[in-house]
Amino acid sequence: MIRWNADQTDLREGLARWGEALSAGHIEQDEQATFSWDKWKLIRETGILGLPFGEEWGGLGQSLLTTMHVLEGLGENCRDSGLSFSVTTTMASTGVPVEQFGTAAQKDKYLTRICSGEVIGAHAITEAESGSDAMAMTTRAVRDGDHFVLNGGKIFVSNGPVADVIVVYARTRPDGGALGVTAFLVDRDTPGLVIGKPTKKMGLRTSPISELYFDDCRVPATQVLGRVGGGFLVLDHVMKREILYSFIVNVGEMRHRLGRLVEQARTRRSFGKTIGSYQSVANKIVDAKIRLETAGKWLYDTGERLAAGENVTTDLAIAKLLTSESNLATSLTAVQLFGGHGYMTEYGLEKDVRNAVAGTIYSGTSEIQYNRIASMMGLGQ
Repeated sequence: MIRWNADQTDLREGLARWGEALSAGHIEQDEQATFSWDKWKLIRETGILGLPFGEEWGGLGQSLLTTMHVLEGLGENCRDSGLSFSVTTTMASTGVPVEQFGTAAQKDKYLTRICSGEVIGAHAITEAESGSDAMAMTTRAVRDGDHFVLNGGKIFVSNGPVADVIVVYARTRPDGGALGVTAFLVDRDTPGLVIGKPTKKMGLRTSPISELYFDDCRVPATQVLGRVGGGFLVLDHVMKREILYSFIVNVGEMRHRLGRLVEQARTRRSFGKTIGSYQSVANKIVDAKIRLETAGKWLYDTGERLAAGENVTTDLAIAKLLTSESNLATSLTAVQLFGGHGYMTEYGLEKDVRNAVAGTIYSGTSEIQYNRIASMMGLGQ
């Protein structure tokens, strides 16, 4: 395991030596849409999963900004974006809320094993009819003695097919509005929980996704995460970290991509000159540099403000929007500058495009981010 500590001048150097092993066979595994258990074992060895969590739970007790810094290194060194996504999903969807809202017993049961990587986590929010409108969820949880009985279904559950524990958001008061939703820790072997088969998707294929079904699924009341009716408080806390964790990985991926673009522009020749000597090409690479640095600055500045306890609603929306759109734009630039090679799967660049599209959808679509920013400006009221 890497021994992370605050005295290291570059915490990402320790992760860089794992890059080749974490990236091995990423193109073939993407084609086969397979989750690599061998790579997950390597992730466990790096210790990265325990970065933001307290040492008393087996974590490394690092700050939010340090955690982001290392996760950027993961994106820069690991070409298996699906694997990176499964890492941040486990950390943010399950580890973060258990540490913040969990009881001592829940932390003993789950957080220690999340830090070690023994447990893979997921969360179940989205439903077929509600989409991005979490307030419209219809999955119900009815109290029955010492249990809650869950009925309904969820879609787009990242890590679903491999998760050991899932944070499920369900409505405990049909007319309770924001106070009518509760978060539950549901183990995969809970009777009444059915995990669907992995669903085929466009990108991030090595991070499996599925639907969940609840058919009189009996969950002990001791598995309530936070308080009954406090589900949206849990979700709000989680989504802030999910955006910072997931999209700083994209910044790392863009940094790696920029290096490939610069190398291509310096070495590929066309009509007797390197293609980087053509202003039309150079401008595209400069634009990629600007997008990279702008996205990184917004994410780190937002992380710093969040750690200071400030309101970052607008900042998060801008950072998520900028990063996701920049990741997609620079991936398309890479395909174009590599020409026919960029279009071929062996270079891994067309895969980057497919992966980047997902970032404009998950954690709130680009349109949702625009709406959120407009709302904070007092528009459309």
